[in-house]
Amino acid sequence: MLDFLKTDTSIIIIFIINIILFIGVIVSYARINKINKNMNEFMKKLGDGKDIREDLSKYMDRVTGVETGLKETNLKYDQLDYQIQRCVQKIGVVRYNAYKDSGSDLSFAVALLDENNNGVVFNGIYSREMSNIYAKPVFDGKSKYTITDEENQAIDKAINFIE
Repeated sequence: MLDFLKTDTSIIIIFIINIILFIGVIVSYARINKINKNMNEFMKKLGDGKDIREDLSKYMDRVTGVETGLKETNLKYDQLDYQIQRCVQKIGVVRYNAYKDSGSDLSFAVALLDENNNGVVFNGIYSREMSNIYAKPVFDGKSKYTITDEENQAIDKAINFIE
């Protein structure tokens, strides 16, 4: 084999193979250029005369912006949801006559509770000589302070949405 490679014939054969390979590279390059040209024309037809890749790039930028906005909106939604849970959502009112000698139901108990039944109950006691208002904290529908029947009714109304 080494003797054959030293001959002029082997050099000519290697030269011919190189020429064939070079022609193959040129033909491949021409085909790639033709495919690129056809693809560019196709993209322009899809984009109504302008390159659709630009439109796709702009669209992707818009999608990214929308995704960012959606994340911010969801974060704000979660914050508002957390805050709303602590807002007054349930109200119960009971009017009653605290003393037999006063007319009408001028005394009252009002319960103001959030979603978790936490809040406050107010009791306004009216008599002819004076009026007093008491406030007691409420946690999970109960208070650590003594609760009157009217205050308890107001809390029950608020929790159960009784009118």
